[in-house]
Amino acid sequence: MIGPKVICFGLFCVLFASQSYTPIPGNVEDCWKVMALDVVAKMCIFTGICFENIGIMRCEEFISMIFRLDYTQPLPDEYVTVTDTAFTGIPVRLYLPKRKSEAPRAVIYIHGGVCFGSVKQTAYNFLNRQTANKLDAVVVGLDYRLVPQHHFPAFEDSLAVVKFLLDKILMKYGVDPTQISIAGDGSGGNLAAAVTQQVQNDLEIKHKIKVVFLYPHLIADFYGPSHRENEYGVFLTRDTSIKFLSLYLTKDETLPQAMKRKQHMPLESRHLFKFVNWTTLLPKKCRKTYVYTEPILGRINYSLPALMDIRLSPLLASDSQLQDLLLTYIITCEHDILRDNGMYVSRLQNVGVQVAHEHIENGFRGALSFVTSPLYLHPGHRIRDMYISWLENNL
Repeated sequence: MIGPKVICFGLFCVLFASQSYTPIPGNVEDCWKVMALDVVAKMCIFTGICFENIGIMRCEEFISMIFRLDYTQPLPDEYVTVTDTAFTGIPVRLYLPKRKSEAPRAVIYIHGGVCFGSVKQTAYNFLNRQTANKLDAVVVGLDYRLVPQHHFPAFEDSLAVVKFLLDKILMKYGVDPTQISIAGDGSGGNLAAAVTQQVQNDLEIKHKIKVVFLYPHLIADFYGPSHRENEYGVFLTRDTSIKFLSLYLTKDETLPQAMKRKQHMPLESRHLFKFVNWTTLLPKKCRKTYVYTEPILGRINYSLPALMDIRLSPLLASDSQLQDLLLTYIITCEHDILRDNGMYVSRLQNVGVQVAHEHIENGFRGALSFVTSPLYLHPGHRIRDMYISWLENNL
């Protein structure tokens, strides 16, 4: 006779399988490996949500605990010196090439994952080492404060580090002031965009900075074509994305539900939607057959000014705030819930900014996290190589 424990375990397995399995698009390379990694990632999220619901710990705390298992030490190698230090109190990992250059380049890298993650993770450490070595560049990996200890705006940490580098570090290492770039993936791309807009419009800062976005998150909206097409996408679902963005903004638990219903924006935000109208800013192949629907404004019963703040949603910046930006490089991926954020390309092109855009048809969000053995994925290596190659040729 089957006991109740066996029945409960079986029901748990069925529930887990229903929550974690996502069909992988047929054109994705390393399909079986991606499927396995996707199941593991969603298993961690599912476990974190279970722990949160029964009061053991918050979901983001559980995920952060897992991420910390992947942290690396600042060990030098034959090509690069690596040091953990702090700029204005903000932790950074500094990569200095051992080859001497008369005027090295500089790259500031901001990692993705506003609730968890670090430049100390294996993939980011590997990427920044390679960037420093191949470009003979001073690379600064920035560790901004994370949710839940620190809420919006994480922008302040990133801006402080960038200003400190421009004021103090360039001269110390003899960096060429015309060869500086800020780069970031995911929410790191969001911070890179916001910081660049601020710096380039600050009359006291004379340096001109190029910027690189790797599948960036640039707007607090979840109803575009890519959100609907990739609602249960690889590594990141729509619900998970909404959950973590809401945590970044507020502890109020009504915001995620409002975001899911497209009812989170205030009445006074109506004039901003011309900046994010994907029916005109996305190419036809990205719009596909999806139909634009107006958001329902003014439904949340409290004030949340951050929703209209360009430090949260750089896509909401006006044309005058964008027109002075320098050369920009953006990589988007087809199987990414935030693919539509690539409309930043059109926004920049419309005001005369020079933009290089590459779209990876078989790419997916988070691929850059899998560039080292044994979790090697070809799409991750492709993004890494495209990123370093563009910097090498344009910085």
